[in-house]
Amino acid sequence: MRFSPHAFRLTVLAATLSLASHPALAQTPHWVATWGTAPVARANDHKAFNLPTTLRQVVHVSLGGSTLRVVLTNELGVSSLVIDEAAAALPAATTPNPTGAIQPGTSVPLTFNGHTGITIPPGTIAVSDPIPFNLAPLSDLTISLALAGQAIPTLTQHDLTLKTTYIADGNQVPATTLTNPATTAVWDFIKGVEVQAPQSAPQSATIVAFGDSITDGWHATDGTNNTWPDLLADRLLANPATHNLAVINEGISGNRVLHDGWGPNALARFDSDVLAPSGVKYLILLESINDIGNAYSPSNPHDIVTADDLITGLAQLATRAHAHGIKVFGATLTPYMGAKYASPAGETVRNAVNQWIRTTSQLDGVIDFDKATRDPANPSIFSPTADSGDHLHPGDAGFHQMANAIDLTLFTK
Repeated sequence: MRFSPHAFRLTVLAATLSLASHPALAQTPHWVATWGTAPVARANDHKAFNLPTTLRQVVHVSLGGSTLRVVLTNELGVSSLVIDEAAAALPAATTPNPTGAIQPGTSVPLTFNGHTGITIPPGTIAVSDPIPFNLAPLSDLTISLALAGQAIPTLTQHDLTLKTTYIADGNQVPATTLTNPATTAVWDFIKGVEVQAPQSAPQSATIVAFGDSITDGWHATDGTNNTWPDLLADRLLANPATHNLAVINEGISGNRVLHDGWGPNALARFDSDVLAPSGVKYLILLESINDIGNAYSPSNPHDIVTADDLITGLAQLATRAHAHGIKVFGATLTPYMGAKYASPAGETVRNAVNQWIRTTSQLDGVIDFDKATRDPANPSIFSPTADSGDHLHPGDAGFHQMANAIDLTLFTK
């Protein structure tokens, strides 16, 4: 059968007209997560939010944009969460900032399908409508929420922010400065910030840093954006080949791969914290030191796991990421001898897991945090410059060593 050029032109014209009549198909927005956090469930023993309350929370984004939306969360709640009003704004540049002040004229209301508020059922999230907003890369953003007075038995919360959160009575969302706010260091009911990114190649995308307290930033100095995911974002932006990539920190201090504890286990939270954010293309996987520490603790061994158990769990995470087209980079476990729960038996397991990470074909690449932070004279412990002092977590200098050890060409393939 001969193909008619005339028929071909008609087919192309029909397809073009079809797209023109369906603008959503022709120009689907490309959203990229530029900030994120992983929530845990916390009992609301102090009965917070029984009265109307304003939360003003500060986050540090990676990629910038001119249009953004905010993701709120009640994923771990057991009752509905009522948000009366919400807004995004730029925080005031003053330091300290005891009143949670924002820059005048920068507050933009958040809406949900055109409504100023929303009721979020238990176990779910809510994504705001897009708003125009001049968000610079590597900048801070405030998210203000007015909560209706309500009983909330279980809070959906992240409890290591390295930022200040402000809590004020009543609805003060529009206020430039808050009246008599209390302060805390947790995030409640916020999960992500996403920016609308250009469609042009190379397309903007998100890297998820997935792990425990070493990713979360335990022992990083408050307010300095010195976690290794923050520092990686700095490096990516400064590199022309990777300036289009965002980093979101999905670490939970105390988290484990195979058992619940401080937050849901990694396998249980993977869909929500890795697969759900928009634009995810890469995953850095650094987790299982808490599984090892608890299982082989000299004083209280519990939730026993083997190296093979952990390797199987990590391989499952990689398989699930690959099913969604996400490349997975395994990060070796940093030294831990000298930590309170360290033991020679646990060190053997750590080395076995690291050997798998370095040699397996189930991962798309390796980031050798162990090599970057260990003492060359005694590889089972941190180098003096990397150690925060507790022999388990890096300090600021150690986080810099970790970030600098990441080969940025991993993210150009």
